[in-house]
Amino acid sequence: MVAFDEAFRRQLRELFVWRRDVRRFRLDPLPSGAMERLIEIACLSPSVGLSQPWRFVIVEDNTRRSAVIEDFKACSADALHSYSGERAARYASLKLAGLEEAPGHLAVFADKTNDMGHRLGRATMPETVEYSVAAAICCMWLAARADGIGLGWVSVLNPARIHEVLEVPESWKFIGYLCVGYPQEEFDRPELERANWEHRRLAKEFITQR
Repeated sequence: MVAFDEAFRRQLRELFVWRRDVRRFRLDPLPSGAMERLIEIACLSPSVGLSQPWRFVIVEDNTRRSAVIEDFKACSADALHSYSGERAARYASLKLAGLEEAPGHLAVFADKTNDMGHRLGRATMPETVEYSVAAAICCMWLAARADGIGLGWVSVLNPARIHEVLEVPESWKFIGYLCVGYPQEEFDRPELERANWEHRRLAKEFITQR
């Protein structure tokens, strides 16, 4: 069995603490092969029945990128209308994506028709396919932070439009669109907390004992 010492465990916790959902990127390009290396680590993630349902689309075409950016702007404007007063003003001030600055764009999907794993573990909870892909993104997020690379998960998008723009199979469910690049600054607190949108609670608030 591989043993990890206390020093490693402390560093691992620091990695968790300093992982951020990055919105503000430098324009520096990513090193050659960096995106592929992060995807390789993401594929080490656990998946239901070893189904490996993740599908990654590296978006390099400028026309497709521009279409994604336009969809984000439209969805963000719609979201603004759901707030009012001070909350609306605060929403309008938030930077919710780094799509125009980040050198890397990565769309992530779950292939729901994937037969790998022979559908083990999916009969009662088919949504574990999507959970598996989310877990892979989290592995990638941590690996990126360890390399000094920032990752931002953009959710203010229309999944149907993303399918159209990227021309992917209808059976692929859109999970997330990731901005990847070097952050302008590093913080140990979430940006939404620093912007007074929400604050992080202590773990004990989410524990129930039976």
